[in-house]
Amino acid sequence: MAPDKRRHRKPAIIMSRDDQARLTRLADSVAAANPELADDLFGELERARIVAKIERHPDVVRMGSTLRFTTDSGEERRVTLVFPADADITEGKISILTPIGIALIGLAAGQSMEWTARDGRLHRLTVESVEGAIRASSSAPQAELGAVS
Repeated sequence: MAPDKRRHRKPAIIMSRDDQARLTRLADSVAAANPELADDLFGELERARIVAKIERHPDVVRMGSTLRFTTDSGEERRVTLVFPADADITEGKISILTPIGIALIGLAAGQSMEWTARDGRLHRLTVESVEGAIRASSSAPQAELGAVS
């Protein structure tokens, strides 16, 4: 029997106005160098429900959130979603400019999302819990990217 290749409908996501503005600038700044990744981020920004006070949604993944998720393979991970300049996989800091980072933004605890890894394999993750967000770094896209020329 052939494997089921149907994609699940993407879940509704919520995002703050501040995150939307910062992530739009970030996607704009990387669009020429990495158009596919920028398009994926723009897609999430376009479908997000934008709220003024994200604090009213404490279980939603936003920039700086630390969260726990499980994968379709049963692996459990605890990570913090950060801007590229702050990314450090050894410390569990995942960049928003990765396929998994884009998949996580705006999800609430209990929601699942499919994402495609850089090797082309399709994965599914489920957010188990979301902790409060740490204050994100600079609002300037170049500072968020880190040392990018």
